[in-house]
Amino acid sequence: MRAIFIADAHLKSPLDEGYQKCMHFFDGFQGKAAAGEEKRLAENNVKSNEIDMLVIAGDFFDFWFERRGRVYPEFEPVVKNIARLRDEGVRICICEGNHDFFLADYFEKRLGIEVYPDEMELLLDGLRIYVAHGDTVDEENRKYLALRTFLRSSFIYRLQRIVPLGLLFAIARASSGMSREMAAGPQEKIVQKMAGFADKKHAEGINAVILGHSHAELLNKTRKNGQQRIFATLGDWITRYTYLEYEQGVFSLKRFSMW
Repeated sequence: MRAIFIADAHLKSPLDEGYQKCMHFFDGFQGKAAAGEEKRLAENNVKSNEIDMLVIAGDFFDFWFERRGRVYPEFEPVVKNIARLRDEGVRICICEGNHDFFLADYFEKRLGIEVYPDEMELLLDGLRIYVAHGDTVDEENRKYLALRTFLRSSFIYRLQRIVPLGLLFAIARASSGMSREMAAGPQEKIVQKMAGFADKKHAEGINAVILGHSHAELLNKTRKNGQQRIFATLGDWITRYTYLEYEQGVFSLKRFSMW
């Protein structure tokens, strides 16, 4: 079993360096059911890598809304790349973040991709893996949690189904900025709270806790009572270009480079 975990790409425009690197990163992967992929990969000057699972732990997009299958035009290239991996047999799981939510209408209903509004638990080679974006870990940030509840409410959901698309995308960008401001905090403080949260999950029998949101890159491996305990924060695809790789029981935090 080989799985890739990423978070916090905050994709906006294909002209952005992070977007381009993310596309190139995905281009380098294929599922076991891929056909004719060696030629495609050679044409894109990337090396073939088979994966079984891709897990996106939130804020992959800097904002998200769609209408009857129409997505923000700038997102179409990366969505097609994700759909390609799905077609090749890669299991894809997406946890919603504080910037991208209401994903199920498109990714789950149209593409058959698993979407989790808050958290998910995976079983990889017998290991229990907990994944979430991590924006709800800081329970003291009540203003942000209230905003999060409002933005995900049935009222906002119904509203975004009737607002003209141009206005909808403008509102989405504005709400993204508001969410960023209210969810922000000192990186070290957020990671510290996440570490405490991970300890509680480990006590419940979870083997690995994987979170995004903090934009910090961290992989902490410990053992207790003979059980390996993993706590990871995934960094971002704005300046760090980091991802977590799982293969045959081993977790590795890596940084992507196009060269």
